[in-house]
Amino acid sequence: MREQHASDTARRAREFEAFVAGAGGRLLHAATLLTAEDPDANPRARRLLTLSLAHTYACWDRLHGEDPYDRARQYLATRFAREIWHRYGVLDRARRRPAGPLGVLAPHERLILVLRLYEGVAEEQASALLGLPVDRIRTICDRATATLLHPPPAPTRPVAAKAKAATP
Repeated sequence: MREQHASDTARRAREFEAFVAGAGGRLLHAATLLTAEDPDANPRARRLLTLSLAHTYACWDRLHGEDPYDRARQYLATRFAREIWHRYGVLDRARRRPAGPLGVLAPHERLILVLRLYEGVAEEQASALLGLPVDRIRTICDRATATLLHPPPAPTRPVAAKAKAATP
């Protein structure tokens, strides 16, 4: 009995290691896009990925033919949404803009954009995952895409402040 358990545990570990080797990089990139951190300095994204992989490993024996990547991505997205909710009180409000490539977007816009465009999740699936109507998902995705294509102008200093800074 112990030998069977040890064999099952070793098989499970090998399968999970193979999954992480194949999907870990893509999941980390998705987490980095969600947190809008610099790819070289992304502690929040790495934390999200670690939590997602730990959850997937805990559910590994219960997947029964389900795609582990989908499970990991779902947990990654819902965990990020939960953190947004707890940090800002609502899914739509953000205070600080990170400096990453998607930093001009609000967190909920990043979440939907990453799910829809980077991960290729259908509107209906994103709607079910986040508990939002399909029309809301579509609107947020369209608005986020427009913001990325036509970013808002960077805030400029007033002319008087520039002249004052230029004089010695």
